[in-house]
Amino acid sequence: MKIAIACDHGGLHLKKATIEYVRSLGHEVLDFGTDSTASCDYPDFAVLAAEAVASGECERGILVCSSGIGVSIVANKVPGVRCAHCHDTYCAKYTRLHNDANMIAFGEKVLGEGMMQEIVKIFLTTEFEGGERHERRIAKIKALEEKYSK
Repeated sequence: MKIAIACDHGGLHLKKATIEYVRSLGHEVLDFGTDSTASCDYPDFAVLAAEAVASGECERGILVCSSGIGVSIVANKVPGVRCAHCHDTYCAKYTRLHNDANMIAFGEKVLGEGMMQEIVKIFLTTEFEGGERHERRIAKIKALEEKYSK
């Protein structure tokens, strides 16, 4: 699987660890930056990864900032992206099962590497459960995107 990954300065160290871990699982990584701890604007990097997922260039995406909040907000502005802010394994599992999330976001100041690895593994290995109720809800999300993305 090809995975888009991006961060801002506040998530650089955990992004690097995430890239290493994702590659160790046998996945290809496209790194959309940043590569520096110099202060930068998270929207500049998060949108690049989100666009890669929305276009199909990448199958899934992972975003990191200090909290995970800012980058998740940015990603969810891109039509076709469903980015979940995850700091535990339950949310990582159920956002895939029920929401068919194609991106996750988490914070370097919130997670250690061990928890990041558990979350990423679940996110990358859990398939969408499907079924009428989940597909109906995702269709409603897509309708909202269409309505407000004009």
